[in-house]
Amino acid sequence: MGWTPLFLQMDKKNVLIVGTGEVGKRRAKRFINAGANVTIIGKTYDDDLIGLGALFKSVDEIDKWINWSDIIVVATSSPDLNKYISAVAHDKLINRADNPESGNVIVPSSFFIGDVQICVFTNSKSPLMAKQLRKKIQKVITDHDVMQMELQDYTRKYLKDKVNDQKKRKEYLYQILNDNHINDLLMNGKIEDAKIYVENYLGKKLNNADE
Repeated sequence: MGWTPLFLQMDKKNVLIVGTGEVGKRRAKRFINAGANVTIIGKTYDDDLIGLGALFKSVDEIDKWINWSDIIVVATSSPDLNKYISAVAHDKLINRADNPESGNVIVPSSFFIGDVQICVFTNSKSPLMAKQLRKKIQKVITDHDVMQMELQDYTRKYLKDKVNDQKKRKEYLYQILNDNHINDLLMNGKIEDAKIYVENYLGKKLNNADE
């Protein structure tokens, strides 16, 4: 298959979007939201994207902006233009919306549930099924799961200051994950009460361990 999932740090990176259709606009917003500098080449302008900080340039300047970019998204309806961009991009990272296999970067269907970002990639077999799988996943992950993640992050930070042994920290994290009282608190949306309980619970555990 050749593909492997990665998350890229996009803050201040340069992204060129070629094409101002639905796909081009959607991916432009995605990269802008990730902190990238986005330049768009297409037949139309979009006031919303301009308001978000995107620059719109003429296709006559395409070679200049290809050289400027770290990642190129090709999302036009012109096969000749798409092939040209791929040919002159050389070793650039390039996403071909029209023909993903001709590029070297996939932009998968993704979504957030709280701070959890989930991506679905069907190896280009079915974008429709990627959307259907996304809907199913969104139904399975609950607010309780999101709060448990926040509590685990809080607990990890608390333990790093107090427990040097990584294996022991992991044992405590499992205890918090499986604690019935904590899960009852989270089921009722009481995340702050759960944090207080964690501090008291671990404080007693650590004090007993020191004796």
